[in-house]
Amino acid sequence: MTGSAGPERPALEVADVIRQHGEVFTARYRRRLTAAQRKALRDLSVCRTAALGGHVQRCLDCGHERIAYNSCRNRHCPKCQALARARWLEREAESLLPVPYYHVVFTLPDEVAGLALANPVVVYDMLFQAAAATLRDVAANRKRLGAHIGVLMVLHTWGQNLHHHPHVHCVCTGGGLSCDERGVVDKTSYWRSCRPGFFLPVRVLSRLFRGKYLARLRRAFDQGKFKFTGKRTPLADPRALARWLTPLYAKEWVVYAKRPFGGPAQVLKYLARYTHRVAISNSRLLKLEGSQVTFRCKGTPTDMCRRR
Repeated sequence: MTGSAGPERPALEVADVIRQHGEVFTARYRRRLTAAQRKALRDLSVCRTAALGGHVQRCLDCGHERIAYNSCRNRHCPKCQALARARWLEREAESLLPVPYYHVVFTLPDEVAGLALANPVVVYDMLFQAAAATLRDVAANRKRLGAHIGVLMVLHTWGQNLHHHPHVHCVCTGGGLSCDERGVVDKTSYWRSCRPGFFLPVRVLSRLFRGKYLARLRRAFDQGKFKFTGKRTPLADPRALARWLTPLYAKEWVVYAKRPFGGPAQVLKYLARYTHRVAISNSRLLKLEGSQVTFRCKGTPTDMCRRR
């Protein structure tokens, strides 16, 4: 065993907060916590402790030994992301093409995003579906590109200020196999590239995305897939829902297209920031005093947030 003993343990970890206050928190919010959330709390509290067992590392040169405790491998754990990120990068690298890639972000407006608090699976599934269908349909249009493109999508549910902000990052090939208006590729297809530095018109993407998402939302409501709680309880009435939807059809939905990536190798490194990152990392934590946690975040006057 050579080299350093590994990164120094942070003075304060998320696991420390959970171990001190997890039981009180769980008792208070038990009815609102999902099984996955309760499991995450349990896993993070015992990650890299004797509770999960461990193994002995021994230096072949000097014989020095140390105990290394096992990781929980929960995807919400800030200490278990490095290995998962490396494996993900290795796996996805096999699918990259030697072509330019473009980055498009589809964001839900606050009114719709609020529905995800009680209906995360329905709201986020529709976000993926509507964004993918929008990219596919606009790209297949011969006036735009006339090609069936490749897309890799990653969901991100918070912003830099750590507020609830659902959006999906889409990394798209700068071209694709030629297709008809339905997106069908046949044996005569060939590669069609985007114009240099331009992917697809953002305004067209935005308005089509808005229509596709709201159509899915109305259909999901008719199928009884939504649960309305709190101040949104009145939306269970079809007439109230219709009144609520009307201004959303007129609102401009945010679709943001960033400049193309420098090359395929940069695509996965960028996405890995979103696929293997948790909102509250150990590096954000500043102190734990009584029942109050102080941590860093962006978007506030003091660049600091406190939560009980």
